[in-house]
Amino acid sequence: MIQSNVNLQPHNTFGLESIAKNFATFGTIDELKALLLHNQTAQHELLVLGGGSNILLTQDFDGLVLKNDLKGIEMIGEDGNDRLVKASAGENWHDFVLYAIEHNLGGIENLSLIPGSVGASPMQNIGAYGVEIKDVFHELEALNIETLAIEKFDSKMCSFGYRESVFKRTLKGKYVILSMTLRLSKDHQLNTSYGAIENQLAEMNIDNPTIKNVSDAVITIRQSKLPDPKKIGNSGSFFKNPVIGKAQFDALKAKFPTIANYPIDENHIKLAAGWLIDNAGWKGKRIDNYGVHKNQALVLVNYGGAKGRDIYNLSEAILESISATYGVDLEREVNII
Repeated sequence: MIQSNVNLQPHNTFGLESIAKNFATFGTIDELKALLLHNQTAQHELLVLGGGSNILLTQDFDGLVLKNDLKGIEMIGEDGNDRLVKASAGENWHDFVLYAIEHNLGGIENLSLIPGSVGASPMQNIGAYGVEIKDVFHELEALNIETLAIEKFDSKMCSFGYRESVFKRTLKGKYVILSMTLRLSKDHQLNTSYGAIENQLAEMNIDNPTIKNVSDAVITIRQSKLPDPKKIGNSGSFFKNPVIGKAQFDALKAKFPTIANYPIDENHIKLAAGWLIDNAGWKGKRIDNYGVHKNQALVLVNYGGAKGRDIYNLSEAILESISATYGVDLEREVNII
């Protein structure tokens, strides 16, 4: 059933007020098809929401918002030590990680506690602590909005990149992701070298970690740095880490000797956007009821009652500041609506 004039505040992790002219939830593919058929006649602008964790609503939405509530997780195949696990797009991402750990399946434990839904994870190619979705991706199913046909996409077709995929570029707004299948393993190849995982495991007095231990360590680290969206509105990391050429990096390194960086290859260096923002004086900056989080400069926050346009303008000021200070162009990770 389509509702009118629905406040999207409960449906985005920033907790921003935005009125959707039309709103509906779908829990089956048939319900989704019926809603899309209706919209083909009504010709409303369409927005599909999952967990609402990677969007910034800057205005009311004069169209149709569809909330993806497709549920279900199942093992659909195996290949030696690998298991193919299929999850519906409306499942909570962290719940899916916990499902994998409970079934002794490794590969996504480093992605624990990332907010959002399963359906959003391949769109963003979510990543953390040295792991990305593309590393364990098998395929996804998506509904073509125009033809209403269900199509399958393998990794190559998804064109995964750093925090992006084909669904954020050439196919943006043309498909609704229905499910994703990952290739997870019983033979655990742990990745603990990135970030503070090894230090956290040491603090936990763990010498021979399991995937559950790694997940617990990641959760502890994230909780210490990142605000809980249920308490302080935010979308997690707001900006991407920029990649620059080595010559530009060498010049920056000479001027800023402590600049945080991660070499990609002999010609390219990834910079830590959080370091850039922090060093430029933005970390912890508060403007009325919004600002930059005190513990993580990558995170913009709504302390309550802020407008999406205010947060957008803050992000613009940060982009301009980083460009002026370092000659580096940052890119937003969130989708601006």
